[in-house]
Amino acid sequence: MQLKVEIPANGYHQGLISCQRACPVHTDARGYVRAIAEGRFEEAYLIARGPNPFASICGRICGAPCEVACRRGKVPRVDDDGRFVAVDRPIAIRALKRFVCDLADPVKLDSLQSYVPQVAADAEEMAALIQSSLQGRFEKAGGQPVAIIGAGPAGLSAAHDLALMGFRPVVFELEPVAAGMLTVGVPAYRLPREVIEREVAVIQALGVEIRCGVTVGQDVSFADLRRDFAAVIIAVGAKASRGLGLPGENGPRVFGGVDLLRAVSLGKPVDIGRDVVVIGGGNVAYDVARTVVRQIALDTARTAARLRSTSAVRLVSLESLEEMPADTVEIIEGDEEGIERLNGWGPVEIQRGPDGMPGGVLFQRCRRVYDDQRRFAPVFDDTDRVSVPCDTVLLAVGQSPNVSFLDGAGIEFFRPGWPKVDPATLSTTESGVFVAGDLAHGTRLLIDAVASGKAAARSVYQYITGRELHAASTHAHLVLDNYRRERGYESLRRVPVPAAEPGERLAGMDHPVEIGYSAEEAMREASRCLDCGVTPVFDGLRCVLCGGCADVCPTQCLKLVSLDRLLPDAPIAEAIGRLLGPEAAPEENTAILKDEDRCIRCALCAMRCPVDAISMERVTFHTFWRTV
Repeated sequence: MQLKVEIPANGYHQGLISCQRACPVHTDARGYVRAIAEGRFEEAYLIARGPNPFASICGRICGAPCEVACRRGKVPRVDDDGRFVAVDRPIAIRALKRFVCDLADPVKLDSLQSYVPQVAADAEEMAALIQSSLQGRFEKAGGQPVAIIGAGPAGLSAAHDLALMGFRPVVFELEPVAAGMLTVGVPAYRLPREVIEREVAVIQALGVEIRCGVTVGQDVSFADLRRDFAAVIIAVGAKASRGLGLPGENGPRVFGGVDLLRAVSLGKPVDIGRDVVVIGGGNVAYDVARTVVRQIALDTARTAARLRSTSAVRLVSLESLEEMPADTVEIIEGDEEGIERLNGWGPVEIQRGPDGMPGGVLFQRCRRVYDDQRRFAPVFDDTDRVSVPCDTVLLAVGQSPNVSFLDGAGIEFFRPGWPKVDPATLSTTESGVFVAGDLAHGTRLLIDAVASGKAAARSVYQYITGRELHAASTHAHLVLDNYRRERGYESLRRVPVPAAEPGERLAGMDHPVEIGYSAEEAMREASRCLDCGVTPVFDGLRCVLCGGCADVCPTQCLKLVSLDRLLPDAPIAEAIGRLLGPEAAPEENTAILKDEDRCIRCALCAMRCPVDAISMERVTFHTFWRTV
């Protein structure tokens, strides 16, 4: 049998750090996780904060694409007899970020001057932006004002970087508080408001002005912003709830999910009943349902004598349990808190009584949500229907932006509410007008909004100054003599993130669910990291083909095979010809193959090698910014 293998290309080792590559802002998760494992907590915070002005917030609510890509989650687990059991679980990267960010107190950083000295030398992107500026690698802007509409994560990330680049960002926010949906859309039990306030305070300390309670199109016109500012970034987000157009949808006690979250966050009264149906299967639907559970518990405690003792919150989704887009932890915690879950049902009608109030929702069975190409194409069985009783309906089936202030601005739209956007520059069809966040890429993760805001800032720099700002990097291989790992790290199971008991969670709207790791728990979990920046490097001139490295490998990631067993594709043939010459006999030469997803960086191969043909080396990268 012939084997298909990949010849390493330029940038191959950088790609090995899969968690960093998966992060939209390229946070060196491996770097801060390993720093935590070794007790270097301050350095870990600086690495985590380096590319991300919302690191503390991401430590609590990020969707964590880094964990999805984590190589530890691909390592096979075997029993005592060597039989495959399952793959391991990824490192709890998000929870570890929260741990180090909770130790820091960025509110003390009351000026850029006090902030700069604390930046770690190897922190990525944002740290590099500061250092490159101080080293004169790029010319800072001359203080030109830039208007940003929306103080959410995309808008504030853009403002953050623009301030570092030498601009004067002014952010206009519709809500009475900054941070957009982070404040009015994410429940306080998931994201304490003081955490948001600390991050916003650091951004303001850099010279960013935030004007809350300002509605563009009413308090100030879009035309005024274009006239008074050198550029405009629109980062309003998708904050408007979408409806379904169901019969009975228009009327009392039918609300959009994000509208409810906003009202609760701002302390506004909402006419919520006691039997609530939440329609949707994503994280927002769970935020809504879990907020309602807490609201009912709070109301019951306040007015127990006047309320009936029964209540129900039912979450109904098209998807099966396995297909639900909500995070697994949201589903588990929702079940623990008493949310009744009905999977595989699509709404048909909101049924109202003679008084006009909801009495139930009629659903039909959803037999399939996606087609064979994983496109959304639900198939229903209208002969299988059920009516779910309720007195309140909350719709959490998607959101859309409100950009009515752009009417007459000359900006082209590819569909209502969504401007045409250059995906590379994030510019609109009007000169000097850019977008960021949901308007740029649709509703995605918080960290995607951060990355989008930073990209928009770079485009504004080029537009105003006429100079392109590029990230450059250098890398090196450092030989690690006597490299060793923590004892037993390969057998450690993932440390569960401590959480409050369900009864404690429902005691108030702001009672946290996750408690977070202690220092001991964090160091134990961090020690599971495979440290993918370290890799064994083989010296073919020294190798005597004894096979000892493959024999000792605990995950069987190494294999010695003759070259004639490799599929003869062009890169393989070119590599063999370059190394051995055109007359080489493949059956007389050997290749050492390495499965990166199985390698746990234990260094046993290097210790076993009798001729020192294997060294453990760390690949390091340093980013800096420059203008060209």
